Amino acid sequence: MNVDGKHYRTIWLKETDDRVVQIIDQRPLPHQFIIEDLTTVTEVARAIKEMHIRGAGLVGATAGYGMYIAALHAPRNSVATFNAQLAEDAKILMATRPTAVNLEWAVKRQLAAMAEVANLTEKIQIAKTTAQAIADEDAEFCRRIGEHGVSLIEQISQRKPGQTINILTHCNAGWLAFVDYGTATAPVYAAHDKGIPVHVWVDETRPRNQGARLTAWELGQHGVPHTVIADNVGGHLMQHGQVDLVITGTDRTLYTGDVANKIGTYLKALAAKDNDVPFYVGLPSSTFDWEKRDGVAEIPIEQRDATEVKYIAGAHEGGTKTVLLTPENSPAANYAFDVTPARLVTALITERGICEASEDGILGLYPEKR
Repeated sequence: MNVDGKHYRTIWLKETDDRVVQIIDQRPLPHQFIIEDLTTVTEVARAIKEMHIRGAGLVGATAGYGMYIAALHAPRNSVATFNAQLAEDAKILMATRPTAVNLEWAVKRQLAAMAEVANLTEKIQIAKTTAQAIADEDAEFCRRIGEHGVSLIEQISQRKPGQTINILTHCNAGWLAFVDYGTATAPVYAAHDKGIPVHVWVDETRPRNQGARLTAWELGQHGVPHTVIADNVGGHLMQHGQVDLVITGTDRTLYTGDVANKIGTYLKALAAKDNDVPFYVGLPSSTFDWEKRDGVAEIPIEQRDATEVKYIAGAHEGGTKTVLLTPENSPAANYAFDVTPARLVTALITERGICEASEDGILGLYPEKR
């Protein structure tokens, strides 16, 4: 992804010091572009929990780099104490965001990779290469999601020659939520780059406004026409034929097809079903949960601090300012995710192709998981 003409990933090792992980701090966007250094497991955990970074793929990649930092700082007097500290740091990282399955997947991948060797220097080197591999795979898988997903937009364009294709998305499942390209946005960028006229309806996505702040910003950086809308506008637009398809991301999708994503996604899926608008979900295979079957019953839903609902931040006199929206003493609930049942999902767009949101459809693309 380009920012003012320069290519960035969302996470990388510092060029002059590979013991430092650098991220784009997403909290001050779109008003300020700040690169943050992470040097300890505590800093990595805070960055994940307090959403300096967010999004399924990027959470996983950050956890992968977090385990590399853990290996750098683990005691080296014995393999046992080294491994014990790694296990403790792994627990800290996995407790930061319970809904996103990529996090646990990345941590366990690191632990398994380091367990293959006994030499501590080799363990640290493996942690580094594994972290980089996780990040590289995330970017490549998102690129492939764009390649597969653009065919859906091309099909609509062929039925509407010369007309703009209107796409609605929710939250930020873009470049900023992954290492590069994004999932929901990857097909949009691919279509735009092919010259297909596309326009994106960008849900603001309360309470943290990841759509209004982040998706709108990155679409603007790429030159994609877009319009920010309040979260409750989508159904109205669908009723009046102003949405050709919905594409969202996901933080955890079960192998049975149930999708957990940012709160409000379920309502968009209901509106899409009622108005015969196709509803697609883009995801890399690292976001699949291969164990749970019932999304509503089994996926843990993170509840975040009520201040995210009660307060809002924005640009003010060259900086940012946070203001109170609600009566000061009113309580607020802050459920971060909801579950969209498979029956409401038209199809899933993965790095291996497009499939039905069902056990047969998903396992057809991933037969090794049967």
